[in-house]
Amino acid sequence: MRVKAVLNRGGGTLRTMDLDAFTARARDIFADAGHELDCVVVDGDGVADALRRAATSDGTDALLAGGGDGTISSAAATAFETGVPLGILPAGTMNLFARALRMPLDLDAALHAIAHGQVHHIDIATANGRPFVHQFGVGIHARLVRIRSHMVYGSRWGKMLASLRAIGAAAVDPPRFEVEVYGGGATSRRTVSGIAVSNNPLDNAPVPVAKSLDSGLLGVYLASSVTTHELFNLGIDVLTGRWRDNAMVSEVETPQLTLHFPKRRRGHHAVIDGELIALDPSVHLKIHHEALKVILPSAETENNGK
Repeated sequence: MRVKAVLNRGGGTLRTMDLDAFTARARDIFADAGHELDCVVVDGDGVADALRRAATSDGTDALLAGGGDGTISSAAATAFETGVPLGILPAGTMNLFARALRMPLDLDAALHAIAHGQVHHIDIATANGRPFVHQFGVGIHARLVRIRSHMVYGSRWGKMLASLRAIGAAAVDPPRFEVEVYGGGATSRRTVSGIAVSNNPLDNAPVPVAKSLDSGLLGVYLASSVTTHELFNLGIDVLTGRWRDNAMVSEVETPQLTLHFPKRRRGHHAVIDGELIALDPSVHLKIHHEALKVILPSAETENNGK
């Protein structure tokens, strides 16, 4: 199998690594497994084009991507559109998609897992046609990302600290907005502080990732309009994995739905897989059942702790 790897030199843990040594090690790991690996290292603004070229070049059997949330989301979108199987290197801060795939979080272990892995079909979601692998959010999450984007940090721990500072800043005046929800077996109009729609329903762990990636359902979570105190309590419940017991949270599972924002103002944002985007007046969200090919660790690799 010929695998094309695209690594974002500025993404996550890769920015502090000797990438020449890492790519040489990666080629050896894949060669030992009987595969040919070609690696290209690019800056962040060149990731999307590099992924597209890699996926569509002659002889490519699989795509390998390493970087943060933006890189992985872009790689998944490319794999979804081209049908090329995708391997994920967990080089970001939280590595939510890699965790959902049960991928080892150590990079060398992940290389071994992918080199000896198997291709499976999993779900991917879209928001107005734009693919996402983890989550689409409006309200609290979008405000946190916007506040954090103005902070300076140079490491994974720095980013996590910036996120905590952003939570404190957002809690001073929690967002409140109206939304009309069409789908999930009902139509309703509500005033909320946050909406999160995930690619498959989430589990209860302190790092909330999908319980599985082949249910054919979106997880839809609405946080009622909250006060500062209630938002802090909700944040604690998220960190401790008790958010489903919070009275401010409601959820539904559905293959598709539409969110309409009747009082949306210009400049309002949503967040999709960690990236801020302009919020459309209406957003149609849909799951595409088993439409994404990914390389998952084999059962033998998982049992050996690779």
